[in-house]
Amino acid sequence: MNIKRVGIDLAKQLFQLHGVDGQEKAVLRKQLRRAQLLDYFKKLPPCLIGMEACSSAHYWGRELQKLGHTVKLMAPQFVKPYVKSNKNDANDAEAICEAVARPNMRFVAIKTIAQQDIQAVHRIRSELVQHRTAKVNQIRGLLAEYGIVVGRRVDTLRNALPLLLEDADNGLSIDFRVLLEGLQQDLNILNERVDDLDKKIKTLASSNTDAKRLQQIPGIGPITATALVCAIGDAKQFKRGRDMAAWLGLTPRQHSSGGKDRLMGISKRGDAYLRTLLIHGARSVLKVAGQKDDPRSCWLQSLCSRRNKNIAAVALANKNARIVWALLTKETDYLPEGKPAWV
Repeated sequence: MNIKRVGIDLAKQLFQLHGVDGQEKAVLRKQLRRAQLLDYFKKLPPCLIGMEACSSAHYWGRELQKLGHTVKLMAPQFVKPYVKSNKNDANDAEAICEAVARPNMRFVAIKTIAQQDIQAVHRIRSELVQHRTAKVNQIRGLLAEYGIVVGRRVDTLRNALPLLLEDADNGLSIDFRVLLEGLQQDLNILNERVDDLDKKIKTLASSNTDAKRLQQIPGIGPITATALVCAIGDAKQFKRGRDMAAWLGLTPRQHSSGGKDRLMGISKRGDAYLRTLLIHGARSVLKVAGQKDDPRSCWLQSLCSRRNKNIAAVALANKNARIVWALLTKETDYLPEGKPAWV
């Protein structure tokens, strides 16, 4: 059986396969269990394998590449148009097999284990920060019921809780003080977990060459740098910096028709976590731009005078994303812009 291309519909236990030969004739329609998948592909000659970039796809991609196959991952939304008739595993596998052969298809780079390790740190930290924010809001809401209003910042609440527990005249009952002590312990535990992961991220950022290079860009720190490195991997998968900015959802959404170009707000495609980090980093640069006279700060001041500060922040995040692409592809250090030509 001469198989040229195979599409795999991934799942937890049952995997659906669809393969075609050199004449694009379907020669393989098969369902395998998880334990059978690698054994089956060991017997096949090297071929092109397509999969959706979903849960466990990067693991299977690495394992199949070890067997000599060429593996390409695709975003599920790009595979959906090739699904015929009703949705089922067989039709999905056939659509994947068809989509992976398209010359203009966009593919997702397979992550290494090191990239997934860094990404796991970020995912855990992000969830812990959400839990901490929820805990802070819960404590503030409960205190408000007793007429006590505390600031929204985590440090403000953490510093205020010991004083509130010691103050015997603030109207808090004995029963609520016991509950508040428990909430304080929960908040301290979450703070310690987040602080530990922050230290780990700083260590990773200082030991990774690409992350150290990206931290030279104003508005990008250890967290953003390591998140970009683990998500992007090989930046050469993007043809130009604008492609990477579009992948992050930082370019305008387009709704053009009849020869009339209409640009809207940013598309917000891609990883919302990366986009949030870049925009927050840009906001920090905006805060001090008025105190500097370098070309970048002058450009930001001019933009803020004409447009909203949020628009300026997104524009700077877009610029930083393009610079990130340039530094990663050319493997060079960041060079600050020189003085303007008119100075």
